[in-house]
Amino acid sequence: MVETTLSGASHHILTNDYASEWMGIEVLKLDDGHATIRMQLRQEMLNGFGMAHGGMIFAFGDTAFALACNPANPTPKQAANITVASGVDINFIKPAFQGQVITAVANRRASTGRSGLYDIQIYAASPDAPSSADTGPGELIAEFRGRSRTISKK
Repeated sequence: MVETTLSGASHHILTNDYASEWMGIEVLKLDDGHATIRMQLRQEMLNGFGMAHGGMIFAFGDTAFALACNPANPTPKQAANITVASGVDINFIKPAFQGQVITAVANRRASTGRSGLYDIQIYAASPDAPSSADTGPGELIAEFRGRSRTISKK
């Protein structure tokens, strides 16, 4: 599998990440402690009510969290470690539906020692809706908060 990319942004942890590949996740932006990703909701991502399955929204937010926690181009010292979730919370605010494009914006809020705190906002918009600094990536559908822990790579 190749890294999931868009606009030149890529991250080594997406190599062999078959779940993110299946979801069709595109990386829009990567910075230290930040990631922005998007994907389009497909029929097989819906629950019995015809809206996005909560597990799909969670998995999408979790991918943004992982990308924000781990450097895209680690130094040799950083490459000896990985940062993983030690706990997460998600609040579902509004439903999303088939065909909508969802965007996750992940930002590090705090980091000390081996622990970190990240907030991820997830938005939904129709595929033809313009996204700009004025309109943003759509309507807020979920708030995801992740707590991270850096551990030795085994």
